[in-house]
Amino acid sequence: MIRTAILGASGYVGGELLRLLAAHPELAPAKLFGESKAGQPVGLVHPHLAAAFPGAVFEKFGEGSLDGIDLVFAALPHGHSQRIAASILEKGIAFVDLGADFRLNDAETYERWYGHAHEAPELLGRFIYGIPELNRDAIKAAKAVAAAGCYATAAILALKPLVDEGLVKPGSLIVDAASGVSGAGREAKESTGFSNVDGSFSAYGLLNHRHTAEMEMALEARVLFTPHLVPMTRGILATCYGEAMGPCDPLDVLGNAYADEPFVFVSPEPPATKWVSGSNGVRLTARYDERTGRVLALSAIDNLGKGAAGQMIQCANLMLGLDETVGLNTIGVYP
Repeated sequence: MIRTAILGASGYVGGELLRLLAAHPELAPAKLFGESKAGQPVGLVHPHLAAAFPGAVFEKFGEGSLDGIDLVFAALPHGHSQRIAASILEKGIAFVDLGADFRLNDAETYERWYGHAHEAPELLGRFIYGIPELNRDAIKAAKAVAAAGCYATAAILALKPLVDEGLVKPGSLIVDAASGVSGAGREAKESTGFSNVDGSFSAYGLLNHRHTAEMEMALEARVLFTPHLVPMTRGILATCYGEAMGPCDPLDVLGNAYADEPFVFVSPEPPATKWVSGSNGVRLTARYDERTGRVLALSAIDNLGKGAAGQMIQCANLMLGLDETVGLNTIGVYP
């Protein structure tokens, strides 16, 4: 078994990693770190996991914490991985980081979008951007992967084939995406409390949401991105637009691009987040609108699945020479 450590195991993504790893035949959660929950049983913090991890307790991370570990998953707030990445890489441990710290190509871009200098710019080149459908071969050869952001994953998968095939003008891309409240994390915040979210639909991060940088890096195009908060627990629906270069069949282009992808399903039906809830699946569709001369592409993912824990495991499977589908599925929980 591959001994696995999870940093940030007490959060929503950490809980989803544990739920998926409970059924994974090769990855064994050996050390679970959760600073604010250290000393507490896993079953108390994540009650749905009590039967799967009886006796497991969250630990504090410290010197020697990774002795005997083969794989590290980090689900920490941005900025934290910069302080520990060097020591993990020096040990030769496979590392999949969900934080934003190593997703971008250069420190200057990071500072522009995150508002502070990068603390480990010399390590940026050692991380592969973690969307397997884009970078599968590089991920297979990597020791360090920066898993993509949830919004970025949804938008990039919908738009990348259309941009690459020249169907849309690169400077015309617009992404409107709505996410469930779990995307904000487990920590209590007034803006995501029940009384503020229930029955409400709101936009935030106008013009400067940080996932914009990932979209522009992967698509090599300018993107106007507006995220929205929707009163549901999990899921992302991204509605993407671009000016068409001419009459085209974007649905056919998406279908051909992802024909052999195990987690991507392209169909004419407009996707719903419920269809992929609890899975690593992606549902896509697209249209060409002759009236406006624009292309419309829609993407639905689970922000905790393909947008976080599922994609992390998919990347780890590739890095470790396993079948990338092991421990994952495309089947949502419905209704």
